[in-house]
Order: sequence, then C-alpha cells, then structure tokens
Amino acid sequence: MSGTKLWLCAAVAAWTVAARAEDARMKPFVLASRGPGELSQTVEGAKAKLAAAGFTVAGSYAPYAGTVVLAVTSDELKAAAGQARFGAYAAAQRVTVTKVGDEMQVAYTNPVYMAAAYRLKADLAPLAAKLAQALGSVEEFGPAGDGKRAKDLKGFHYMIGMPYFDDAWKLATFPSQAEALAAVEAGLAAKRGGTKQVYRIAASADETVFGVGLSDGCGADANVMKEIDFKPLRSSGHLPYELIVSKGEVFALHAKFRIAVNFPDLSMMGDHSFMRIRCAPDSIEKALEAVVMAPPKGAVVPAAATVPAPSGG
Repeated sequence: MSGTKLWLCAAVAAWTVAARAEDARMKPFVLASRGPGELSQTVEGAKAKLAAAGFTVAGSYAPYAGTVVLAVTSDELKAAAGQARFGAYAAAQRVTVTKVGDEMQVAYTNPVYMAAAYRLKADLAPLAAKLAQALGSVEEFGPAGDGKRAKDLKGFHYMIGMPYFDDAWKLATFPSQAEALAAVEAGLAAKRGGTKQVYRIAASADETVFGVGLSDGCGADANVMKEIDFKPLRSSGHLPYELIVSKGEVFALHAKFRIAVNFPDLSMMGDHSFMRIRCAPDSIEKALEAVVMAPPKGAVVPAAATVPAPSGG
C-alpha cells in the first residue's frame, strides 16, 4: 500500500473515532461506589485515593448535613483548562460523598461531559480514566434517558429563550487581573451576599476560578438542591458555584445554564421543577455581584476585606 493510501486510511480511522466520540451519549456524574460506611471515614478514604492518583484537593465543602464536596485538580487538568478562555470553569472536578439513607454514595463529575459543556479544546478522557481507576466507576447518572452527546453539549441550552454557556453574567471589570483577584478574595473573606470561598485555582496567568458556597436567600445551595436533587443517586457535585476572574473581568455562568447543564431533564413545571426554584437565578446573581461590589460609603469593613472599586463595565 502506498504512503498516500496509508495516510488516507489513517485519516479516515481518526475521523471515525472522533465521530463516534461526538456521538457517544454521556451524563454529568459518575457513581464511583455505594454501600455502608461513615461519612468522615469515607471522605478521608477518597482523599487518600485521589492523592495516590496525583490529584490535589483544592477545597472541601459541606453544604448541608450528610454531604461533602471535594474540589480536585491536577497539573494535567489545569493545563487543559488553561487552553481556552473560560476553560477555568473546568479546572476543578468535584468528588462527592453523600449519605443517602443507610448508604454512602461516592461520585464525581464526569470530566468528558464537563469538557464538552464548557467548550474545552482538550480531551479529558484520560483524566476521566484516572478518576475511575482511583475511585471506581459503576455508572454514569443524572438525567433520565441516554444522556447528551458532546456536540449537543457544546451548544447546550435548556430551551428556546434560555441562556447558553457564553451568555454568562459579567459581574465587574477591574483595571488589572491582580485587582480583580484581590476584590474577589476580599468579598469572599467578608462573606458578602452569604458567600463562602471553597477553593481558588489558577488555570493560567490570565484566568482563575473560585468555588463559591451560597448560604443566603432563595439561591442558597441547600434551598436549590432540596428541590432539584431528589433522585436516588444524588448529584451533589453540582456544587459549589464558580466565579471566574479572566483578564481583569469577573464572570459567572448564568444560573439558568449552570443548573440546566447538570439537570437537563428537570421539568419546567410541577414538583421538583424549575418553577420551584424560579427565584434562585436572580438570588444567585445578586449574591455573586455582592462579592465584587465596593461596600456602601461609611460601612465598617475589616482591613483584610477592603474591596477595590471596579472600573466601568
């Protein structure tokens, strides 16, 4: 066979593999294991397995009783996230331990699903394999049915009139990346809007992601999850929310996208529906805006929590 024919065969084979990957159905979460156990011991066991596999726990979050979320990253994941603007949303994968009845469910976000939803340029299948080897992989779960294809996720929105990935909230603009980072750190330290910093990961020199716990109002994590995370396998890895600081600008995914991409089969009406959390998107946006807003004139703010005022935009 000539060199040209060999090249053509290889190209066709590569295209076929890529096409099959695009057509493969997947779900946002992976169940690693389930069974009896004690919460803190199960969490410590997961941490040990992750460390042995080369992952770093960037932060830990207990949003409500019986649930712990570990935000994990690695050099490989940060490098992948740093290849695209706003790729930092995927710089942390979330490993969860959730007590459901008498069992402990260990699960994690599906890196391949998140890579497609957040439009990464890199392939996270090798990283998914590392998580599966470290923690286990029983089944993917989340929405009913067969799940989503990568090509569907790259253009995902819940329905006509609902936001896409690139319809993010732009919360503030600062003169520099350093000043934007300082403002977010200060706002989270002051717990503005009922927020709490869970983690901070720099995906590149120009982009950093913060994991943010929310505890106030309709958009509080516990309130939202009480309504939408009701299935036997719990999707605790939806939490925490993220703030991105990119080139001096502060962004967050629109809640109507951020919730829907992890719960794409959530009904619009009825029990456990978007209507039951219809006040949450505005509540979440206000909480995240509060992080980067300068305090009112005359307010007493600890020195460590002084927030630089954003520039226009």
